[in-house]
Amino acid sequence: MSGKVVVNRSMSLDGFIAGPDDTMGWIFDFVAPGAAWLTEIAATTGAMLAGRRTVEVGSRMEAARERGTASRGEDYPFTGPVFVLTHTPPDTPEPDVTYLTGDIGEAVATALKAAGEKNLEILGADVASQCLRRGLVDEILVYVLPVLLGDGIRIYSAPGLARITLEPLETRRCDAITVLRFRVRKPLAATSP
Repeated sequence: MSGKVVVNRSMSLDGFIAGPDDTMGWIFDFVAPGAAWLTEIAATTGAMLAGRRTVEVGSRMEAARERGTASRGEDYPFTGPVFVLTHTPPDTPEPDVTYLTGDIGEAVATALKAAGEKNLEILGADVASQCLRRGLVDEILVYVLPVLLGDGIRIYSAPGLARITLEPLETRRCDAITVLRFRVRKPLAATSP
């Protein structure tokens, strides 16, 4: 049995996952270090797949001494393998990161295998959109934060992405954050042999 492919997002109430210029430090105004709900989610995650831009934003945050990133910072107790999908791997790769090039389906299969029986967490707007287009996502997990940003990167801004019906699985309040979990209802054509 393998885990699920889960798109994982923090989002402002007005639908942004990052502010102008990719700012994300605002997230840590609401996410308490060592929060039990975050530790619980991290424990179900076996691997992560992100886009290169997401990793670059995280590196800039660390360089600017913002609090830890949601993927590798001290506030998120995840220790599994991290995969980065990119057209061009960096000249100086980050340690403990595997860079993948090519098809999104192959990248997901590789990372999901590495996750073992745990979930594969998808980070990054572009990678998530690619996965949704291909019908690769099983669940979407959103942390709605009590803030309005007014501008930035939308949770999904994917021209050409067809309507996707979601089934609510869970809604819970964790401190000031509302955690929403949805199952992606896949079209019959995508699930038939």
